[in-house]
Amino acid sequence: MDIRRVTSLDDVVAAGHLFDAPPREDATRAFLADDRHHLLIAYVDGHPAGFASGVETIHPDKGVEMFLYELGVDDGHRRRGIATALVRALLDLARRRGCTGAWTGTERDNAAALATYRGTGAELDHDTVVVSWGF
Repeated sequence: MDIRRVTSLDDVVAAGHLFDAPPREDATRAFLADDRHHLLIAYVDGHPAGFASGVETIHPDKGVEMFLYELGVDDGHRRRGIATALVRALLDLARRRGCTGAWTGTERDNAAALATYRGTGAELDHDTVVVSWGF
């Protein structure tokens, strides 16, 4: 397995099957143009097998933290340590960039994600509620 930080539109399009929907060119270009946005792709035998995206957030009383925006592994490559390797790679990147910590959210019943996060040293806060607005 090879994990790379992706910076080209072509690489994102080639990994499009890993996302919830096909990557939009305008959003992909904007994401890649911002140095605080990170997209890591895991390749197995030269083919995209999983990804993790992260966004550096900053707040006056917290400094810079890495938000693990999304984590996904192709169905045929699950349970092989790819998600764990991607999370660890993103956490290593966050440390190198001087982040004070990292955080993410997931569903309470997403056992695979919770096990991955626990396995990478995360502390789970089961009292947190995610609130979202759709436009």
